[in-house]
Amino acid sequence: MMRRLLTYVASLGIVMLFAGCAVPNKQVDYAAFKASRPRSILVLPPLNESPDIKATYGMLAQATAPLAESGYYVLPVALVDETFRQNGLTVPGDIHATPVAKLRQIFGADAALYVTVAEYGSKYQVISSVTRVAASAKLVDLKTGDVLWNGTAVAATDSSSSGGGLIGMLVNAAITQAINHSLDASYKVAATTSYRLLSAGQPGGILYGPRSPKYQSD
Repeated sequence: MMRRLLTYVASLGIVMLFAGCAVPNKQVDYAAFKASRPRSILVLPPLNESPDIKATYGMLAQATAPLAESGYYVLPVALVDETFRQNGLTVPGDIHATPVAKLRQIFGADAALYVTVAEYGSKYQVISSVTRVAASAKLVDLKTGDVLWNGTAVAATDSSSSGGGLIGMLVNAAITQAINHSLDASYKVAATTSYRLLSAGQPGGILYGPRSPKYQSD
């Protein structure tokens, strides 16, 4: 009986559907962004509003790539993290509360990115296991303290099967939930969220940086 059940479960397909997208800002005012035109960005450890303790560094690890591909120099995450630790700052809330002038003095960056993770993790929803990552961010000029840009994005995977009847879907969802939890499926979903949130060239997104061939084309 058990062998038949395992064979049956193994035959079930897992459908992974990426859902959600960047939430475009309405009537975005880029005047301050264009006046500042930052060249380098300091990414601060994200605030975590989700129950998953891995959210801060899971999201932080994914933020560099889309910003660099958009044409910005991003200060190395490991170096920034160690610098904060050497200065007694290990809690994201305390780091976000640091005066912009102090951040400018220590790191010399033109702007800082403040990220907040609202959702991060997998949830078992009876006949499916949903992994969802939602985050918001704002880019702040470290010389003036002005907010240059802000945005929100979300991505999710829904692992489910339409075949095998109710029992099959329940078993499939339970197994998928266990796998997602053990392998931190949210990490890959966070990458999708980061690209939707921090890539230039999309409605309401950041502007291209000076290292991009599309610089000032937007």
